[in-house]
Amino acid sequence: MLEYFKTILSKVSFSKYLFEKELRKAIKVLVNDELQELQHWCYRKFGHIYQSIIQNCFGSASPA
Repeated sequence: MLEYFKTILSKVSFSKYLFEKELRKAIKVLVNDELQELQHWCYRKFGHIYQSIIQNCFGSASPA
């Protein structure tokens, strides 16, 4: 499922609204280890564009 959500997030990254919507879906579905990996991946790939969205979706803590 993690790879599926990475693909979806990459495809909708053109839209702030769709990115947030799909990220919230992923957070509801994935287990803890996958969530950590997704969070790190999101910050690496989209942190320069959507840092505030990523922080809001995962909570205010930045990745370890």
